[in-house]
Amino acid sequence: MRKRLTPRFNRRTAQPLALASAAAVVLAACSGGGGNDSGSGDNDGKNGPAAIVVKPGSGTGKVPVNRKVTVRAQGGSLSSVEVGSPGPGKLSGTWSEDKSVWTSSTPLAPGATYTVKARGTASGGSALDKTTSFTTEAARNAFVGTYFPDKGTKVGVAMPVSITFNKPIRDKAAVERKLKVTASPAVEGSWSWMKDRDGKDRVDYRPETYWKTGTEVTLRMDLAGVNAGGGVYGTQQRVVNFRIGDAVTSTVDARKKTMTVARNGKTLRTLKISAGKKGFETWNGTMVVLGKVPTLRMNSDTVGIFGPEAYDLGEVKWDVQLTPSGTYAHAAPWNEGKFGVVNGSHGCIGMSTSDAKWFYDQVHLGDPVTVVNSVDTVAANNGYGDWNVDWDTWKEGSALR
Repeated sequence: MRKRLTPRFNRRTAQPLALASAAAVVLAACSGGGGNDSGSGDNDGKNGPAAIVVKPGSGTGKVPVNRKVTVRAQGGSLSSVEVGSPGPGKLSGTWSEDKSVWTSSTPLAPGATYTVKARGTASGGSALDKTTSFTTEAARNAFVGTYFPDKGTKVGVAMPVSITFNKPIRDKAAVERKLKVTASPAVEGSWSWMKDRDGKDRVDYRPETYWKTGTEVTLRMDLAGVNAGGGVYGTQQRVVNFRIGDAVTSTVDARKKTMTVARNGKTLRTLKISAGKKGFETWNGTMVVLGKVPTLRMNSDTVGIFGPEAYDLGEVKWDVQLTPSGTYAHAAPWNEGKFGVVNGSHGCIGMSTSDAKWFYDQVHLGDPVTVVNSVDTVAANNGYGDWNVDWDTWKEGSALR
């Protein structure tokens, strides 16, 4: 049962490497309280042991974001410096005239772990090599994303990758750039931004057509230290793997009052159903199974239906949820005699108790249920109505287009 809503499209520290020549003596050099900041190289006899010194370095605790990173070749020169973090990326920097010092020019991001890799040459000719890391202080104002599906799950062919954020995302491109989905076998896909039903920023990823059965999908979120705009920074580093199961597809024909269920292209059964009556028509278009429960109390108050059409059905059996606005496929024994004959529900897909139990056992999270010959196409943000958006329009929803 659901309230009629207007559809809207808005849903670790490496130890220093000792790479000195046979004639060289490797000595430790401290860096600003970081006992692990040792380098390697020659003793030039003038300035002490040759080494690369990094500040801040490992063991310095949480680093304020207003600090600069300095990399110094003591008793030699630098050939390369790379400082970066998976989320905010690499830091830019400037060189001293003699290339003995590199100083960062890009601000540090909060809540991020940076790795410093530097190479150089001691004045005596031996190699200098240094790797260290440090972590910055956490952001005072952070955002996180709630993502679906969960790690290690098996889902249906229509399940998108979906992330809803707890704070407004003003720089969507910066965030999207640090989100990556890969699949095996490979498939073209795209992110698309929308407003979730509660007004939060949400971004979903899907292929042009349904995933293939057996596809292995990986979501990578490198958001730690990413600036989403307005002084809001990310904190998450996640790798989420999931798998695509059988292609269980269901087609509801509201005119014929039937639902045909197929697995991997083979029809299993055609069930007699009763869809939404006039004024409460079942959403047209493709909805995606959000979850299922064996028993659920259905009361029209929860979906804003009052007056003559109000109802309290008590405990309803074999409930498969299709939208957060209240669309379910479930047992409807009170409508016995209407199945296959007349549409008599308030928007749900009702059927006999035995048929509802059978359907409940067939479908799982991410399976598509497509309604034809009804009215008002389900919105992209009403659950996972993503598939009702044509591919070109979907791709235009990416912040990187």
